[in-house]
Amino acid sequence: MKKKYVHGYTERESVRLVDQATTLSGILHHDIVYPAGSRVLEAGCGVGAQTVILARNSPKATFTSVDLSEESLRAARECVSSQGFTNVAFHQGDIFHLPYAEDSYDHVFLCFVLEHLPNPIEALSCLRGVLKRGGTVTVIEGDHGSTYFHPESPYARKTIRCLVDVQAAMGGNSLIGRELYPLLVKSGYRDITVSPRSVYVDSSKPDLVEGFTKNTFIAMVEGVRDQAIRSGLMGEADWDRGIRDLNRTTLEDGTFVYSFFSGKALK
Repeated sequence: MKKKYVHGYTERESVRLVDQATTLSGILHHDIVYPAGSRVLEAGCGVGAQTVILARNSPKATFTSVDLSEESLRAARECVSSQGFTNVAFHQGDIFHLPYAEDSYDHVFLCFVLEHLPNPIEALSCLRGVLKRGGTVTVIEGDHGSTYFHPESPYARKTIRCLVDVQAAMGGNSLIGRELYPLLVKSGYRDITVSPRSVYVDSSKPDLVEGFTKNTFIAMVEGVRDQAIRSGLMGEADWDRGIRDLNRTTLEDGTFVYSFFSGKALK
């Protein structure tokens, strides 16, 4: 099943994904280390932004990283190869129709994938099939409804709502972070734990101001400008004011907060 990607497959989006992964690696990956000899399936690897972190943090595990887009896989191969990692194999494939035998993998990892799928339970169930009994699945997702900031702005809020609505119209769910626990339950997993991973940004954290607020979150919202205006969700002038107000949060007296959610469970 082809997944629709609301952010597109542009070079700018590839850069945004790498900025996001690099900036958030300590927050999202600090507790993800796979033992030596583990076989790990990364489902929906995209351009390899998360792959390089996985390979670096678990150098004695082996990874199979799968994505539907051959263009993304080319970028992922280049990214991993350029950093000298040799413990990753890339395959083009659909996570709903994986060519692997049951009980093939010790662990499954997916990050920012379920939000783009109209049927996340089916995806998790398919991945459960290739996971060994007692193996783990780790799922990381964001939740745009967790966003709050200073100074407050109804225009900025509306631009974020536009992103939520555009993604929903494409069959996705950018509020999915809050649903990880019930999704894993319904998919047949056990011993489920979900933890929030909040990102707090103020001007004393310039790396997060640039890497997360500007280059990750605001860039992501800006990416749906044309769809939002074309579909009548927001007028052009109000949109531009909303983006200005989002950027206002990156100034010396601004703050920005967002929560990701990391779920881990056993088969």
